[in-house]
Amino acid sequence: MYETHGPVLDALRLRGFDLTSIVDAMDSADETGRPLRDVLVDQGTVTETELADVMADAYGIASVDLAGFQIDPAAVGRIPLALSRRHHVLAIAVEDDELVLAVADPGDVLALDDVRAATGMRVRPVAVARDELLKVLDRYQRAETDLDEVVSTEDDEKLDVVTGGDADEAPIVRYVNSLIEQAIQNRASDMHLEPTATDLRVRFRIDGVLHEIDTVPRSAQSALISRLKIMSAVDITERRVPQNGRITMDLGGRSVDLRVATLPTVWGEKIVLRVLDTGGVDLDLARLGFTDGNYERFTGALRKPHGMVLVTGPTGSGKSTTLYAALTAISSAEVNVITVEDPVEYRLPGVNQVQVNHKAGLTFAAVLPAILRSDPDVVLIGEIRDRVTAQLAIEASLTGHLVLSTLHTNDAPSAVTRLIEMGIEPFLVGSSLDCVMAQRLARRLCQWCKEAYAPSDTELAAARWPQQLLEVPDKLWRPVGCRSCAQTGYRGRIALHEVMPVTEQIERQAVDRLSAHDIQRTALEQGMWLLRYDGLRKAALGDTSLAEVLRVAV
Repeated sequence: MYETHGPVLDALRLRGFDLTSIVDAMDSADETGRPLRDVLVDQGTVTETELADVMADAYGIASVDLAGFQIDPAAVGRIPLALSRRHHVLAIAVEDDELVLAVADPGDVLALDDVRAATGMRVRPVAVARDELLKVLDRYQRAETDLDEVVSTEDDEKLDVVTGGDADEAPIVRYVNSLIEQAIQNRASDMHLEPTATDLRVRFRIDGVLHEIDTVPRSAQSALISRLKIMSAVDITERRVPQNGRITMDLGGRSVDLRVATLPTVWGEKIVLRVLDTGGVDLDLARLGFTDGNYERFTGALRKPHGMVLVTGPTGSGKSTTLYAALTAISSAEVNVITVEDPVEYRLPGVNQVQVNHKAGLTFAAVLPAILRSDPDVVLIGEIRDRVTAQLAIEASLTGHLVLSTLHTNDAPSAVTRLIEMGIEPFLVGSSLDCVMAQRLARRLCQWCKEAYAPSDTELAAARWPQQLLEVPDKLWRPVGCRSCAQTGYRGRIALHEVMPVTEQIERQAVDRLSAHDIQRTALEQGMWLLRYDGLRKAALGDTSLAEVLRVAV
């Protein structure tokens, strides 16, 4: 027994597992003829996840957490599914002309040889938990079977099964539910279904980066899109104009909302689902990655009884999350908070939230006067898109209300000039605007595997390191990749901030219609940190990498 399992037993001992339990498991395996790993797991000596790490140590290979790994569908397709299921292996990536193979038993030489023969490639095994591997293999088997059934079904039957009473048992329904479940399991913020000339591409955005997950045959495209449109309660027959909807699903005992947007393209309708998973969002303002100075500036504006606070940045930069966290911080039984949003992304207790309905004429501009007649203390406007909404927001801030909203600009100083360009009088902008914060999201380095290194002078010069503000670091950190981060080197995201309080001097510059560059120069003199400076400071602390900061901040 020891000759067969010696490396595994040594690894178990080195990790501090109970020797008595290991010996008992060996005796039981001898008596029953069962595999030692099955006995160890059944007796509770180790879990499947712990055993994967033990196997990795024993055979000198890496271990991977399949639950969060972005599996490459092109790699999966290199091995017949029947072969993967027979040997309990799964190709998950191709790196440097090597096939990265997830295996539950790295000692199964026959499985590795069969994969080499089937693919003609060099194979690099990585250890995974067997229960995770079986779940993924089952999911691929179901997806393949379901799609085959959809492809072989006549068009009129597909539509009937998507919309009919027995839809819950339909293959396309099972496939859609599996996709959404996988997106949430992989911590995806968005799911993209994109038609091409030959098929439908499925991609997930994870930590701000898109990953291709699957391809769907073109013959199944209509049924898949129709199913999603039915779920999101939009017009299934309308394919010429964009539509917006919402899906609420119960997964694992928790409710998950998805915001759905359709877009007509030359090859058919593209659908994007934004995952609004409140269970995975931290709405504690103090834990959103603020440095001390920026936190004080931003929360100082929130403590004022009136004025306007804007958060700016592109789509997907975390603006809504920051504003919801701000509402959570200031909401109380003594404060009447009303929001108007398009759509309502997260439902907050104790907050009156209004959903925009363009078909019914309930727009931002139409609902704001009604909100102001409802005696609010704090008003959140989902987005300032036009002059009418901007004018109403500014008037509300000038009449004793704290107004929070978002605006699409590249940096904080540009918000002042953007409002003036919308047609707002400069003196109103200066007197109503109290604070502007620009925000970006950078990927956070995995705390388990990040690697310190000494940056070169050339690297620091290319990053334009502000030596007058930040001490030149003797070390920075870079991504490596491990089980915890699905070999990406990053896990989660961290916000970079640029907080600009609107002082009297900036107010005068707004009235004088000075440029955003002039306003930025004044704000820097008054202590504002640029987005890039905030990112470099967080890179020096080891929260993110220099390359990631330069990717998201100019």
